[in-house]
Amino acid sequence: MNTIAQRNEVHQNGDRNKNENGDDNNIIHTLIQPHKLKDSIIESLHNDGFSSTSISSVIYTKENPSYSTVLNSQIRNLRFITPTTPKPLLIITPLHASHVQGAVTWAKKKRLQMKIRSGGHDYEGLSYVSNSPFFILDMFNLRSVQVNVEDETAWVQTGATLGELIYNIGKNSNVLGFPAGVCPTVGVGGHFSGAGYGNMMRKYGLTIDNVIDAEIVDVNGRLLNRETMGEDLFWAIRGGGGASFGVILSYKIKLVRVPEIVTVFRVTRTMEENALDIVLQWQEIASTIDDNLFLRLTMDAVDGLVEGEKTVKATFNTLFLGDSKTLISIMREQFPKLGLSESDCYEASWVDSVIFWADDPIGTPIESLLRRRPSKLSHLTRKSDYVRDPISKDGFEFIFKKLIELEAVRLTFNPYGGKMSEIPEEDAPFPHRKGNLFKIQYLCNWDETGEEKAKYYTDLVRKLYVYMTPYVSKYPRRAYYNYRDLDLGVNKHDGSKSYIDGRKYGIQYFVNNFDKLVKVKGMVDPENFFRNEQSIPLLPTM
Repeated sequence: MNTIAQRNEVHQNGDRNKNENGDDNNIIHTLIQPHKLKDSIIESLHNDGFSSTSISSVIYTKENPSYSTVLNSQIRNLRFITPTTPKPLLIITPLHASHVQGAVTWAKKKRLQMKIRSGGHDYEGLSYVSNSPFFILDMFNLRSVQVNVEDETAWVQTGATLGELIYNIGKNSNVLGFPAGVCPTVGVGGHFSGAGYGNMMRKYGLTIDNVIDAEIVDVNGRLLNRETMGEDLFWAIRGGGGASFGVILSYKIKLVRVPEIVTVFRVTRTMEENALDIVLQWQEIASTIDDNLFLRLTMDAVDGLVEGEKTVKATFNTLFLGDSKTLISIMREQFPKLGLSESDCYEASWVDSVIFWADDPIGTPIESLLRRRPSKLSHLTRKSDYVRDPISKDGFEFIFKKLIELEAVRLTFNPYGGKMSEIPEEDAPFPHRKGNLFKIQYLCNWDETGEEKAKYYTDLVRKLYVYMTPYVSKYPRRAYYNYRDLDLGVNKHDGSKSYIDGRKYGIQYFVNNFDKLVKVKGMVDPENFFRNEQSIPLLPTM
């Protein structure tokens, strides 16, 4: 699909088929009388034995003057803030678990699709956009973080952001951390359930590798924990995407040890500064170097020294769990071509290192982590790949050439190895473990509005993705679930075809773990209530 409108039409056609078959009369009735939506859910809560007294204040229908503010407050991609973007019939911002339970049972009765939103960072907007009649369950009120320093654990609700989690850990301890991402405004719910990663993954693995319990509301409205949900479902919601299986309310995580002082640096080199040879050496060492060291590489086209000419800039963002003296010694021995100097390095607490990685100046108060909204929003598109075999010098020369040619697209390489190679691929739904050198993220942001510009920039990313085909994983071409990409496939949930549609993207995201996810889906949600355009499908019925 080339455009947002075309993608939406695909979803719309699939849902139109259901209406023509007479399966969604409740949805049609809801659409005819939208003013009764609020009364309907309050009555349902009361009838099902849930408290309905406090939920009235957290239901936003289109008639509510705060509706647009609440809707747009958690959208992080300007592609989905347009007059033509499909809007929810209502938004519920639960304050208690009972509100979530009631919303699930009500929506199931109404056959109304539910979108679950935590931080709103889904690259394809799947947590808040659909062409089916839908509502949003927005979790931002459920964002408590309870840190237990004594047993080195924390309970974090899924409406919290990573920044709120990191802030609370830092306020309680200077020697504890957590291997989550470094974008503070990302929501815990999507990040954790899709196997979130960060700059400590080579030392401690992913978020999901450090999750030890969870609370979830299932399709029957039951509130379950690890013991009562069972190990199969607990396995699935650690990387298989929670929105396919239920509404995850919170995760219990095992915190990890960090030194009181860590070291960070950000160094850039252009082609004129030997970037090509430096990148080649980075590839040799990034996945095998000290596990305490994470060396992210980003490459993009920038203005060259000669007016009118472009060059490629390679940026190395680094976290080292140790002091600068030790880091420089390691770098001089294993990565000498970078030419790292002491003046490039900054020693900081682990919490302050996250602020540095978030592109805030050194010395920024840690309260900055509590901002739930990015300082700047853009239109954006993303893709992902995995590299399992080294790219040749000729290959990198070709990549540099294409970056200059396309100009607006960036590549970010995140190195693997270390702990990532020690954990079996079947341990969690996320399968990309041993054998991967690094993950690629394709990035393109733009400020211009309109469908034509969106198509232009997304096509640039698609072109680079095609150019990269010889250098990345094959059979299947692997992808990262949290870098959602509808080009990999869209599920219309059209009877027996749903499994075929789901397998197209499911194999790329989950490889050999896809079939187990399908099995768990059938066990816990046999009617496919929890669904979206890339959810886990059911097996076809005979």
